[in-house]
Amino acid sequence: MAAELLDGNAFLHATKARLAERVAALQTRGFTPGLGTIIVGSDPNSHAYVRGKRAACEEIGMISHHRELADDVSATHLHAEITAFNENLDIHGFIVQLPLPGHLDEEAALLAIDPDKDADGLHPVNLGRLVMGVPAPRPCTPLGIQALLAAHGVAIAGKHVVIVGRGLTIGRPLALLLALKEPNANAAVTVVHTGVRDLGSYTRRADILVAAAGRPSIITPDMVKPGAAVVSAGITMDGRRVVPDVDEAVGEVAGWITPRLGGVGPTTIAMLLSNAVDAAQRRADQEGAT
Repeated sequence: MAAELLDGNAFLHATKARLAERVAALQTRGFTPGLGTIIVGSDPNSHAYVRGKRAACEEIGMISHHRELADDVSATHLHAEITAFNENLDIHGFIVQLPLPGHLDEEAALLAIDPDKDADGLHPVNLGRLVMGVPAPRPCTPLGIQALLAAHGVAIAGKHVVIVGRGLTIGRPLALLLALKEPNANAAVTVVHTGVRDLGSYTRRADILVAAAGRPSIITPDMVKPGAAVVSAGITMDGRRVVPDVDEAVGEVAGWITPRLGGVGPTTIAMLLSNAVDAAQRRADQEGAT
């Protein structure tokens, strides 16, 4: 039997509908959530990503604040724009689109973002808050994976999750997130990577398998426990074709699987919007209490 698809596009659509209701409720209190985007350079993929984020933002009634900077912009100018977004009360969350041109320090740029406005949830302060299990903006892609599984009724609590990949944007924060003693978490989590011998000996024990290594078809059907939920979070570009970490034939073994297109990507946008709306909600509640 073919696996049930973990449809990220359907998840994004449902999430936008819920967020639109929250935005409308906030507007009645005088708050319109604002999401900011700062992009440097002319990379077409980065511009396409930002266009998608801005369009989704506007679809639910949020205000999109945007800055485009030249490829040769100075670090001083970039940091001035980040400071302006930090200080703009109409912007509740924002991102600096990566990658940046080589002459700019990405770590320094991300550190300059106010952690409470970090819509991506990847500021070191927020990663530290995740380690501690305290409320904060959480990393969008891990949060999206967690929410996508929950939306399809995939049990996480008490299950064995194996994550292939230890990157800062997915693997490491996802392991922390799913191990928290919280709803849709509280799992036993194993993190492995491409430097580990015999990956299959680990992945075959997973109730939930997340591939985030950026290696085409690194997960094959023989490496998957029958009936497991399999999430392909890593991709590679082969020309213009997107090649996921999980071989499509895995769908004949798994119980749930993300599609080649429209799996994890849309959930990341959903959580970016959600982080910004959450930030607006926090500010509205704080100002309402003063």
